[in-house]
Amino acid sequence: MSLHNLALIENWPVPTAAAGVVRADGTVLGTHGPTADRFPLASVTKPLAAYAALVAYEEGAIELDEPAGPPGSTVRHLLAHTSGLAFDEHRVTAPPGERRLYSNAGFEQLGDHIAKATEIEFAEYLHQAVLAPLGMNATSLNGSPAKDGISTVDDLLLFAAEVQAPRLLDPRTVAEAMTVQYPGTKGVLPGYGHQNPNDWGLGFEIRDSKSPHWTGSSSSPRTFGHFGQSGTFLWVDPAAGAACVALTDRAFGPWAVEAWPPFTDAVLAEL
Repeated sequence: MSLHNLALIENWPVPTAAAGVVRADGTVLGTHGPTADRFPLASVTKPLAAYAALVAYEEGAIELDEPAGPPGSTVRHLLAHTSGLAFDEHRVTAPPGERRLYSNAGFEQLGDHIAKATEIEFAEYLHQAVLAPLGMNATSLNGSPAKDGISTVDDLLLFAAEVQAPRLLDPRTVAEAMTVQYPGTKGVLPGYGHQNPNDWGLGFEIRDSKSPHWTGSSSSPRTFGHFGQSGTFLWVDPAAGAACVALTDRAFGPWAVEAWPPFTDAVLAEL
C-alpha cells in the first residue's frame, strides 16, 4: 500500500518537509521526503518526555499524584498542563487544576523532578527509557524536555507505532495517558485560541470536538498527539488505525493552519 497523498507536502510553503504514516504493528504505509533528516521538534518533544515519565511511573520511581512543580501541584498536573505555571516562565498564575495553562515551564519542572527521583539526568533517562529500546538512534534531547528534541520521521514512526501498541508500557497506562485529565477545563490551544473545553491527556493533546484544530475535519474525536512551533506534528487516530508524522524546517504559522487539516483529511481518505 502506498499513500499517494503524502506527496501533498510538496505544496507546503516550506524549504524541506518529510512525512510518513504507520500502523500499530509497525507497518509503514507510506513516506515522502527526506525521512532520515533530523529536524528540531519543538513541542513534539513533549510526548516523548511524557512517555519517559510514564516509564518512570511504572518503574516505581515516581507516582502520578505525588507532589511536583509548584505548591499543590502533582506530576499529573504537570503532564496535563494544569499545574498553574505560566507558558515559558517558572511562576504560578493559577491554582493547580483550575485552568489548562499550556506550559513549557511545567515540562521543565517535570524533567527536573524525574531526574531527582531517578538520579539520572533527564535527557539520559529519556534515552534509556524510550529512545534506545525503540531503536530511535537519530533522536536526542539537547536542552528543555518541553521543546528541545531533535528527531527524524523514521524515528518518530517507531514511536508512533509504540504508542498505538505499547511494548514499553502497560497498555492500561497508555490508555490513561490518552484519557482526558481534569475534564471540562478551559484553556488556550497555542496558535488556535481559547477552547472550552481544552482537553488533554498526560502529555498528549486530545482532539475531541475542538474547532479550529490542526488535525483534519475527518479526524475522529479520539485523535491525540501534538504539534510543534518548528512546523512539526504527530497525530494518532485510533479510529483510522494509523498515525502520521510530518516534520518541516519552517516555523508554525498561518501556512500550517491552512495546510495541515486538508493534508490530514487527504491522508485519512486513503486509509
